[in-house]
Amino acid sequence: MVQLYNLHPFGSQQVVPCKLEPERFCGGGRDALFVAAGCKVEAFAVAGQELCQPRCAFSTLGRVLHLAYSEAGDYLVAIEEKNKATFLRAYVNWRNKRTENSRVCIRMVGHNVETPFSENFRDQMSIIEMPLSEAPLCISCCPVKGDLLVGCTNKLVLFNLTYQIINEEFSVLDFERSLIIHIDNITPVEISFCVGYVGVMSDLEVLILKLESDPKNGERVNHHPRNPMKQTEEGISNEISQLESDDFVICQKPMELLGKKSEQSGLSVTLESTGLADEKLKYFHIQHLLYRRFTPDISSYDLSDDIRLHSLQLLPIYQTGSSDGKSLSQEKELLSLFCFFSLPHVGYLYMIVKSVELMSVYHYPEKSQQAVLTPQFLHVITSNNLQCFTVRCSAAAAREEDPYMDTTLKACPPVSMDVCALRIQLFIGLKAICHFKNHIILLTKADAEAIPERRESPRRLLSRKNTSVKIKIPPIAEAGWNLYIVNTVSPVQLYKEMVDYSNTYKTARTQSCIHLLSEAHLLVRAALMDASQLEPGEKAELLEAFKESCGHLGECYSRLDTQHSHLALPYYKMSGLSLAEVLARVDWTAEDASQKYEKGLIFYINHSLYENLDEELSEELAAKVVQMFHVAEPKQLPHILCSPSMKNINPSTAMSYLRKLDASGLSSILLTLSKAAMALKMGDLDMYRNEMKSHPEMKLVCGFILEPRLLVRQRKGQIVPTELAIHLKETQPALLVASVLGLQKNSKIGIEEADSFFKVLCGKDEDMIPQLLVDFWEAQLVACLPDVVLQELFFKLTSQYIWRLSKRQLPDTTPLRTSEELINACGHYGLIYPWVHILISSDFLAYENYTEDLLKLQSLMCGPSFDIASIIPFLEPLSEDTFAGLSVHVLCRTRLKEYEQCIDILLERCPEAVIPYANHELKEENRTLWWKKLLPELCQRIKCGGEKYQLYLSSLKETLSVVAVELELKDFLNVLPEDGTAAFFLPYLLYCSRKKSLT
Repeated sequence: MVQLYNLHPFGSQQVVPCKLEPERFCGGGRDALFVAAGCKVEAFAVAGQELCQPRCAFSTLGRVLHLAYSEAGDYLVAIEEKNKATFLRAYVNWRNKRTENSRVCIRMVGHNVETPFSENFRDQMSIIEMPLSEAPLCISCCPVKGDLLVGCTNKLVLFNLTYQIINEEFSVLDFERSLIIHIDNITPVEISFCVGYVGVMSDLEVLILKLESDPKNGERVNHHPRNPMKQTEEGISNEISQLESDDFVICQKPMELLGKKSEQSGLSVTLESTGLADEKLKYFHIQHLLYRRFTPDISSYDLSDDIRLHSLQLLPIYQTGSSDGKSLSQEKELLSLFCFFSLPHVGYLYMIVKSVELMSVYHYPEKSQQAVLTPQFLHVITSNNLQCFTVRCSAAAAREEDPYMDTTLKACPPVSMDVCALRIQLFIGLKAICHFKNHIILLTKADAEAIPERRESPRRLLSRKNTSVKIKIPPIAEAGWNLYIVNTVSPVQLYKEMVDYSNTYKTARTQSCIHLLSEAHLLVRAALMDASQLEPGEKAELLEAFKESCGHLGECYSRLDTQHSHLALPYYKMSGLSLAEVLARVDWTAEDASQKYEKGLIFYINHSLYENLDEELSEELAAKVVQMFHVAEPKQLPHILCSPSMKNINPSTAMSYLRKLDASGLSSILLTLSKAAMALKMGDLDMYRNEMKSHPEMKLVCGFILEPRLLVRQRKGQIVPTELAIHLKETQPALLVASVLGLQKNSKIGIEEADSFFKVLCGKDEDMIPQLLVDFWEAQLVACLPDVVLQELFFKLTSQYIWRLSKRQLPDTTPLRTSEELINACGHYGLIYPWVHILISSDFLAYENYTEDLLKLQSLMCGPSFDIASIIPFLEPLSEDTFAGLSVHVLCRTRLKEYEQCIDILLERCPEAVIPYANHELKEENRTLWWKKLLPELCQRIKCGGEKYQLYLSSLKETLSVVAVELELKDFLNVLPEDGTAAFFLPYLLYCSRKKSLT
């Protein structure tokens, strides 16, 4: 369906002062219009103050049948007819054609230019003649690279744009015939070429191909595979010929094939390379994208030319910012490509880059003669009307460019939205149209019976015997024709008119208002995508209009109560409006207790308040938001009040609404915590305590998990504890730690955020670790959270324990768990080895106040999960001079299996711990150290005597008891020291003898 609005996209118009009736004309890209009449081409200025002023003129070889301009290379190419023969010629350096009689250089394509002629080529126009084996029928220039595609019967010929380098300062434009595309059973009437994409159109068929440069499966260009459908097609052709001879009318079925299915069209397409050097081969194979065949309506038996397709066009849209007015040789990055073609009464627009799909269908109120597609509009001419339709190219391209489109961040009107006609402008006797930049060129002629010449296709899909259609030749030029340049209004001006127009639908028809505002939004978006067309300073104005259009759309969707009301959120985001500015647009005048707020506005406010915005609403606006949610979504009130944006809400006002919610039977743990937070803000501690006591601690933790902002909020990217969190720190720290642990377990807060929260809460800088944070780390180990990296957590705890022990620093608060509780509750805290207790008991008084930190550190080191190597670099501050430090160092060496060093240290520093150490550590493969290491060391130290003689002696006796049990008599004798007395070792020798006799 096409909606019609009476807007004004067309501005002023001027007449081009042509001397003869134009036969062909085309836009010259940047600043020129070319008009061909007879054997002459005139160029007119189409920019600045010299609009419609003649620039230059030059003669052609014959009458011009087709004319095309390429901005890349700045050349004009024409198919000319002379003496019933056609020629293909390119006009280069035409800007230097100052007078009609100026000299012109004519050269053949591909012929090298000799150096002596370089100066001539620099200052005068050149004509490049391109001979073809068959007559050229149509032409198309690539808008990006300037390559030229020529259509002939059953084939297309590609000429690559090249440059002959004459010297360092000068090069000459040239072409190289590089590829022939053979397409059997089709004669092109129109073609279009853009960055490797090829569109071919006959009377009732359209074929879109893509030339690809990556070879697949060894396929080469010169390979001509036989299409299995070709035989079928040939059979059909033979059958048609036979039936036609019997006076039958044969019409093939209409067909639309998209993507790979288009290979089944029956058209055989093969590539033939004609390049001079293999390394210059650019295209190796083809990809079929689209095939569509139409069937005329023969119910009226009218076999006129009305049934033919026209206006084939490929429209590229580039990445935003890639067309920035730099060198034309700089390759632009293609974002999207669109294909348009039309029947007399219906036009079709396809998107054909990542996927091939039909975007829009245009139904014209009258028979169309020609159409041109732009990123903003589709302009169609009938016999007496110039029509302007909207297009959806910018909507499709926006989705290709931005992955965040159609999310809560960004939105764009849908591609499927109904198209509309902005205006139908009367022109008498319209014959032809072309478009470039912000100009539309129209050819009119008052004689309505004159029909522009069109080449008859030799291959007819519909025919009847004895029926002949004569080619109508235009009559001799007469008075009554005009060539107009119609200036389209600027996008911003038309946008403003569309916005003003939409105001008429605001109250009566909201959907129509949204539709027109969406059209205005797409108009601005399309203009921003085409950066090369923007004048200086216009982009800023367009960006402002873009934000304004987003605001208008957000306002419309906020008033909707439909499935699309959620779009208010992304449009308001793109508008740049603050929450307060959006609320200021709300009509509060009709508010009462039964006020109905549309869910689009509620959705936007609710989502915005969830985002932890840095914006703080005034007390008045905050009260209105609370009142709004009390009416529309009362269950959301506790969440709304926790938003940082609602900081200025009067706590008494908030409490009154919370009590109403409680009285309505919607009480919950979250409501209880919200009331407790408001009571604390009001300074009513009794009410606070009553609320907190109404539920057990674990249920309170669940409430904090439901709404983390009761404890922690973000402001300008920084973690900010709430008043409730600060109060819990002083009164219920265990509840606070358990709640934050619950938040982390449920992915409501990250590990680094939690650490930062406790540091800020306790008023510590980055280098100081509060005990509450240590309690939280210990709780993480106990809870065994899956997302916690154990070794990182071990590092945090051990480094903190060691730092406190080395600095003799007491915790700033009482730890929530003792070492015994941690050992019993957490498998990562292991039982402390017995010999460790003996070590620290020797110096217990020195570390009496730091026992818990020491025991927790030792317990971690005795645990099964601890990576002992990671702690070695951090043990240096903990001196071995103290028994506490010694115990940690020996424990570390023991875990690293350095038993002999540990025995030496213990024998020297704490002999009473040697035997407990050996009993615990010297087992299995380390059992031999009893007699290889410990026994000789003890014997040696006993000889020296001293204060520790008795300790060594008792240790030796214990050692001998173990060795006597473990070794045979002979082995025992071998390990005894040679200078020992037999009387001392006799009891152990007797024990070994008895053990031998018993066995």
